[in-house]
Amino acid sequence: MTSVRLQDVSFAYPVFDAAGRSFKLEMMRRISSAKFGGAVKVQALSHVSLDLKAGDRVALIGPNGSGKSTLLKALAGLIHVQSGKLEIDGRVVSILSRGLGIQPEFSGYRNIELPMRLLGARDAEIRGALREVPEVSGLGDFLHLPVRTYSDGMRARLMFSISTAIRGEVLLMDEWLSAGDAEFVARAQKRLRELVAATPIVVLASHSPDIVKSVCNLACWMDAGEIVQIGAPEAVLRAYSEKTQNELVQANHMARIEI
Repeated sequence: MTSVRLQDVSFAYPVFDAAGRSFKLEMMRRISSAKFGGAVKVQALSHVSLDLKAGDRVALIGPNGSGKSTLLKALAGLIHVQSGKLEIDGRVVSILSRGLGIQPEFSGYRNIELPMRLLGARDAEIRGALREVPEVSGLGDFLHLPVRTYSDGMRARLMFSISTAIRGEVLLMDEWLSAGDAEFVARAQKRLRELVAATPIVVLASHSPDIVKSVCNLACWMDAGEIVQIGAPEAVLRAYSEKTQNELVQANHMARIEI
């Protein structure tokens, strides 16, 4: 049965050659648990434990730098955890990197296969993508042109269409799609919801309370690389909002005192 299990998982990014940059070094020291040699270690995940089963749609919420994206990268196999245990039973499909494997000099059509290979696609899935991507992306004849001629929006359409052409048991998403013209957004939203409905486990990092409540049945609040609270989205979002508001009030109060 599909499952995702993390036990006491930790991961730190080393930042090398920080010596001599006094201000940056001091700031890094404040958020770091250790310093070694010429490097500062930034603790991105700290003793994270999470147990997901089929049917779970969990939203990762929290401020920027709280560890959400690092957790997604660990689940995607893009980084290896340094301590603890991470076990996944099922095929992982991620919608994380929009530029993965794209060769600007190649046409849109030629760029379909390499990113899909990097995402772990099978031959049959690549053949299916060659049929699906033109319709989903809406790029039409532009797919015959080099990707270097594409706008940022067109590249995003291409990568979205490619990455959603693969099916798996665990779906990882860094934010829900919202940008683009109305026609593409409507088509992409429908495709995403169909993909979510067909996938046993979904892990979504999001800053949108509305998306969290409409898509997920669990919310996981992260801060400083740790899980603060996990539970029903309404309750976790309320606790996170209250903490954020309290911090804002305190910051305004301190600012008035300093003035």
